[in-house]
Amino acid sequence: MSEQQVDQSKRTWLIASSCAGVAGGVVAAVPFVSSFQPSERARASGAAVEVDISKLHPGEMMIKEWRGKPVWIVRRTPEQLASLKKTDALVADPKSVRKPDEVTPMEATRNDWRSIKPEILVVVGICSHLGCSPSEKFVPGPQPSLPDDWTGGFLCPCHGSTFDMAGRVFKNKPAPDNLEVPPYTFLSDSRLLIGEAKA
Repeated sequence: MSEQQVDQSKRTWLIASSCAGVAGGVVAAVPFVSSFQPSERARASGAAVEVDISKLHPGEMMIKEWRGKPVWIVRRTPEQLASLKKTDALVADPKSVRKPDEVTPMEATRNDWRSIKPEILVVVGICSHLGCSPSEKFVPGPQPSLPDDWTGGFLCPCHGSTFDMAGRVFKNKPAPDNLEVPPYTFLSDSRLLIGEAKA
């Protein structure tokens, strides 16, 4: 075997073993890096979820999962906030006094907006009747399954429960309670932490 053939064999062996080493390193690194994220079990048991709301525009809603539930985050417009005064007399629990420890556990959200900051609504998107998920009906005015004087909010298509822009259930609907406000805190103007309230 010539010297050139030996060099070529060594080079091939070095390249192959280097590739195998890199691949092995990547395979070993994936579980290590993944270990920094909360496990599925931790998420299900209520691990806090951080949310970036910097790209959420007025009138828009985003959905994040916490404890296996959909959490709605809505940046309300000035008009949507103003509509809450109109619905005060029409909703079953305007001041969120029923089941406060379950439905509105944070003192900071027991107000007219049901939120820490007036423009940002954070609620669990599950109807208190049978656990269906309502749909957004933000456009005001007459629409199928909604009253002619609709000011915007949410409609549960299963049995017709309606909620205003603060997640408060309207009177004489199947849903017994307002939408749940989960514990949350603002880390900054653009970041939320769902699952933990400020002490």
